Amino acid sequence: MSDYQLLYWSVPFRGQFVRAVLAYAGKSWDETDDAEISRLMGGPVSDMPVPFMGPPVLTDHAASFAIAQMPAILLYLGETLDLLPPTPALRAMTLKLVNDANDVIDEMTLEGGRDMWTEARWQEAVPRVRKWMTLWEETGQRHALTAEHGHLLGEGRPGIADIVTATLWTTMTERFSRIETLLTATAPLTAALCRRIPPCRRSPPSPKRPAATMAAYCGGQIGASMAAVLDPCPLPATIRQIRGSPPRPHPTGDPSCAA
Repeated sequence: MSDYQLLYWSVPFRGQFVRAVLAYAGKSWDETDDAEISRLMGGPVSDMPVPFMGPPVLTDHAASFAIAQMPAILLYLGETLDLLPPTPALRAMTLKLVNDANDVIDEMTLEGGRDMWTEARWQEAVPRVRKWMTLWEETGQRHALTAEHGHLLGEGRPGIADIVTATLWTTMTERFSRIETLLTATAPLTAALCRRIPPCRRSPPSPKRPAATMAAYCGGQIGASMAAVLDPCPLPATIRQIRGSPPRPHPTGDPSCAA
């Protein structure tokens, strides 16, 4: 039996944070298909592993315990897998960063597809996206992060804060050239940290799903509009997947590929 069961859709998005922590810790997990998740959501609460409105939901088989909501799941994994800092202050900072990441992905999907991305909407959003990136950069600088060494909260090893940071930005930069360009220019220490966290150099694969089903950042019309506007000049997959060196200019030199 696997260590955990994860209920999440066949896209990265919010569930990718959970996958990344499990992958970093060397844990095994199973995932159900989307139809089963829909069935649980549409059924009585009494049939759920834990009362929830939407995924992710994680079940720890050894503990016979299930928990929903991404920040709560990461808090539980951090506690049980020894991936949280020792002091209350740094634990609070970790939770703050997890919630910041949750806010960022909501904003990047325009609150779950309330609107669709357009070129004008992207240009209007760029200053705010830059500001989000500087939150991570400033946090790292305050804890002696450099391009080659250190971690986001100054710990001697990666923790939940580092894994969440790498997952948040790498999952987007792998798919959206404009986010990659913006992060490298705005938050170079954060970008370098993302390349140094092993499980997040590429998005951890879902154990029972082919890589192709995880290619999109999120589903629906909002996923399509993100791809169209945030990745107007997509790099070949063989180039985009290289994460051991800084981003390369697009082969065409098309200026529309910049932020």
